[in-house]
Amino acid sequence: MNDRNTAVIDPSRKYLPLLLLLFVGSGCAALIYEVVWFQLLQLVIGSSSVSLGVLLGTFMGGMCLGSYLLPRYVSAKEHPLKVYAVLESGIGLMGLILLFGMPLVNSIYIWIGGGHVAVRAIVAAVCLLPPTFMMGATLPAVARWVQTTPTGVAWLGYFYGGNIGGAVIGSLVAGFYLLRVYDMAIATYVAVALNFTVAGLGLLLARMTPHTPPKTEAAPARLAPGARTIYVAIAISGFTALAAQVLWTRLLSLSFGATAYTFALILGGFLTGLGIGSSLGAGIARTTDNPRAALGWCQMLLCGALAWAAYMLMASMPHWPINPQISSDPWFNFQLDMVRCLWVVLPGAILWGASFPLALAAVAAPGQDPGRLVGGVYAANTVGAIVGSVLSGIVLVVYLGSHTAQQVLIVMSALSALMVLAPVAAGDSSRGRLEWGPMFLLIVATAGAGLLVRSVPELPKLLVAYGRYSATWEGLTNIIYAAEGLNASVAVSETSNGVRNYHNAGKVQASSEPQDMRLQRMLGHLTHLIPKAPTNALVIGCGAGVTAGAVSIGPRVKSMTIAEIEPLVPASVSKYFGDHNYNVVDNPKVKVHIDDARHFLLTTDQKFDAITSDPLDPWVKGAATLYTVEFFEIVKKHLNPGGVVTLFVQLYESNTEAVKSEIGTFFKAFPNSVVWGNTNNGQGYDLVLMGQVEPIKINVDEMEAKLQTQEFAQIAQSLREIGFNSATELFATYAGQPSDLAPWLADVQINYDRNLRLQYLAGMGLNLYQSGPIYAEMISYATKFPDGLFTGSPEKLQELRQAFDRTRNVR
Repeated sequence: MNDRNTAVIDPSRKYLPLLLLLFVGSGCAALIYEVVWFQLLQLVIGSSSVSLGVLLGTFMGGMCLGSYLLPRYVSAKEHPLKVYAVLESGIGLMGLILLFGMPLVNSIYIWIGGGHVAVRAIVAAVCLLPPTFMMGATLPAVARWVQTTPTGVAWLGYFYGGNIGGAVIGSLVAGFYLLRVYDMAIATYVAVALNFTVAGLGLLLARMTPHTPPKTEAAPARLAPGARTIYVAIAISGFTALAAQVLWTRLLSLSFGATAYTFALILGGFLTGLGIGSSLGAGIARTTDNPRAALGWCQMLLCGALAWAAYMLMASMPHWPINPQISSDPWFNFQLDMVRCLWVVLPGAILWGASFPLALAAVAAPGQDPGRLVGGVYAANTVGAIVGSVLSGIVLVVYLGSHTAQQVLIVMSALSALMVLAPVAAGDSSRGRLEWGPMFLLIVATAGAGLLVRSVPELPKLLVAYGRYSATWEGLTNIIYAAEGLNASVAVSETSNGVRNYHNAGKVQASSEPQDMRLQRMLGHLTHLIPKAPTNALVIGCGAGVTAGAVSIGPRVKSMTIAEIEPLVPASVSKYFGDHNYNVVDNPKVKVHIDDARHFLLTTDQKFDAITSDPLDPWVKGAATLYTVEFFEIVKKHLNPGGVVTLFVQLYESNTEAVKSEIGTFFKAFPNSVVWGNTNNGQGYDLVLMGQVEPIKINVDEMEAKLQTQEFAQIAQSLREIGFNSATELFATYAGQPSDLAPWLADVQINYDRNLRLQYLAGMGLNLYQSGPIYAEMISYATKFPDGLFTGSPEKLQELRQAFDRTRNVR
């Protein structure tokens, strides 16, 4: 039975390909769950990097525990396929429980005043540990269906590869179809159906294939010589793999645009490499006499793969002659992005994938419990992956930067290789014989790794600032600041004509351009001018601070909170945009709260007279949670009577469907709403949505008189600087109400928590510049003067009506 070509249990061998297919289905379901559960729990515990680290650590921690504990507490006498079927059924059941139980989890989280990291970790653990424990236990459970021969270990590698292959399908199907077309409930039902189908087929196979349990439980200590070194090496491999995935995802999302589709592409590409590698590694493990050496050289080759990725990401691809705006069809850009993703990640992912089956073969010993073999290696790899994923996003990038972080990963891969290969190169120590050839090769390879560390390029500031449009901006702007933060990379640039730009997510988010200043101050001033006595205000998203500054100079605003997710932003805009934002960050009545705004509102009992929201573009993954009906209902609960909420809606880098979704969703939560338009050279540019719980009535005479007082002199000057010399001119930007736009919004797709439809609609339009046509189409439904909205003297209303008519004639 110990011969290299000895097969696994003969009566069952013909069913191994079918079991491989079951693992494909299991992997597909697991990735659908991962995407859905992360979206569900981010709605509860927030979307900050700390929250994401908690979620990822808990998800992988559950898988680690499952792989390690199942073979130690479930007897080998149980039929492996029956155990597997029970686990798959349990995962499906937990999928349904989480889907329907999440509202209760949210209520409990709010009731206990969630916010502390420990509370977030407890919530994540309660929700994720049970299903992920069962996910991690599936491979060790099935491992007992084979023997620890080279052929049996190879099949374990194939099962692992099949599981990853299914995960590729799951990530792409979830990201590009199930969640884009349907919602999280439908995606969950698909995953549950896969689980129960796999469980049913597993039970059928169990009935068709008898299980002969071992006469005695396998001894846990039977390991191949040097096995502990292999466990450490595969843990380091897991660390470098997940740390690199986090780093590469941040950098690739700058190059592609940080949409939900981009994250699905990157995950799918990375998993594709792992699947290919695990299949290749399984084949090598089946035929090689020295799997330890093969594992060691995989780790050494990873030094080259990491250096390749670093060069491509930071020195080559930002300069490729690519302009995403050329194509109006997003699917062509998706194809290009997938090719570029695979170009970067495949070499490393293949080597990491091959390392797992090679590690299994390197520690396998005849007669060993296959479940404990797989569970131990899988757990070691996952522990490293947990540490790598958490440290890379929270420590390495923030404190070292992408450049040094990737150098660290090359060094760690080299150390892992040396640990494994040094005993191989040393030869037979009992005879005092040194293998000079392998030793020389190892020394050369180690020196090469050192050179590769030095070759890692710096992160280009141009990529941080302009992302996917980097190549089109070379030599045209001066990047005066760029830094990598906990949640985002931030930059500030200045053009030759003195315009200053604030960059986040690889694009200009705010600037001192006239049209941008106009929008940002409209957003801020409408927020505090409309309420009768706005003393307490909330600004969602700091950005360049111009909107927050416009709110802060409101003479009746006594206290203001800025909710900003990225700690770098307030400090950078304070330094570079103080002249444009009235030094808002240093204003004593302003408090900056570092957290994502939704989580802040969920965990505070404060109420506000004025709330303005200027989040990242809705196509940025996660930003759509600040545009849902449920979020606007949360906002409404934090408004004092007579309070006002305003929202920025961009028309550029968007499409009609996304704009309709933003407006229609806001109208659903705030039926008493008004749309104000901001134009550039007579063409639509962006919008301000304004809503109140009560019906909106604006007395134009009172507003005009207010702006004439000394108390509001600074506000009047601020408005004049953006082209509004009177309240009449400000209100002439009226662009519609729900009653006007109802026919236009007849086919609107409302953005709910359960579907986050907006991020998928907007992700299809991030490279489109159709603001003019979108605005023209929208205001064609709002041609009548809104008599019921404005009050005042007949003379002032007539003046406003004439100003309104002039804006329609210009447009």
